[in-house]
Amino acid sequence: MDQHFFKNIEKKTGVNMQDIFALANSLQHANFKDEKTVRDIVKRVAQIANRNVPKELEDRIVQSIINNGKQMDFNTIANMLNKK
Repeated sequence: MDQHFFKNIEKKTGVNMQDIFALANSLQHANFKDEKTVRDIVKRVAQIANRNVPKELEDRIVQSIINNGKQMDFNTIANMLNKK
């Protein structure tokens, strides 16, 4: 991916680019139909973004990903990091 893309995410979110790479690597072979896996990813994204995700919101995000087959990619991660 383009360095500019990651620098923009880093600038907008304050998240270190290396953390983004580590997260992206962990997503490559993740099973997005497994609730524990998805829940762990949501928690990790929240931690990296230094955001508090209430249990109800976490549950909705997890169910949305599992039930709707929503794919996790860089844009999805960026959107999750930018939401308050």
